[in-house]
Amino acid sequence: MKGRIHSVETCGTVDGPGLRYVIFTQGCPLRCQFCHNPDTWKMGDGKVVTVDEMVEDILNYLPFFQASGGGVTVSGGEPLLQSKFLIELFKELKKHGVHTTIDTAGGCFTKSPSFLETLDELLKLTDLVMLDIKQINPEKHKVLTGMSNEHILEFANYLKEKQVPIWVRHVLIPERSDYDEDLKGLAGFISTLSNVERVEVLPYHKLGVYKWENLGLNYPLEGIEAPSAERVENAERILGESIKKIAQHA
Repeated sequence: MKGRIHSVETCGTVDGPGLRYVIFTQGCPLRCQFCHNPDTWKMGDGKVVTVDEMVEDILNYLPFFQASGGGVTVSGGEPLLQSKFLIELFKELKKHGVHTTIDTAGGCFTKSPSFLETLDELLKLTDLVMLDIKQINPEKHKVLTGMSNEHILEFANYLKEKQVPIWVRHVLIPERSDYDEDLKGLAGFISTLSNVERVEVLPYHKLGVYKWENLGLNYPLEGIEAPSAERVENAERILGESIKKIAQHA
């Protein structure tokens, strides 16, 4: 089984519990205005790897995972575009007791029987899903990512049905997602998901702008700066209410 990856990070600290070996897969259906890896968009690009090659490299770092309670996170791009590859990879990792995480925006979710059959098999091998919800408002989501969010919210509810543990991540962007009404709407939605363990607010940054320039792309958020500390704290407070409500109903 072969997959296409963009790159790996061998000691990630922000992509799940503990130290993580992070695999960035190639290919993504979203076109997020703030994407810091636009070079992962095209499916046919990247490096072709086998499951055996990935596992051999990952096992070199196994002692660090075990000591920190970490494991392997597959991010992107959009990892669910290569679900069959992930199934075979996770099967091998589970033989070694490795904790598995998928960092996804759910942009390719569909309720087609073939997709759900593959997804269900993958979820049985997945310990945690980190779900990126870019915007709760469907129209604003379409402006921000090029795609509406109805199927992404369906994916969140599907994960709830399957009781797959999830961490919700939300990138806070001035003039795009940093509006109290949208944050409260997102908090209300999250509070309906009994399987959410954590909510993370990720302040917008411009570290990937140079990649847009190198690819000859116009950066859509030109002139927009990172949110203030006060606005980040505000978002954390609003979204944090959802976790309290979930705990109350547990």
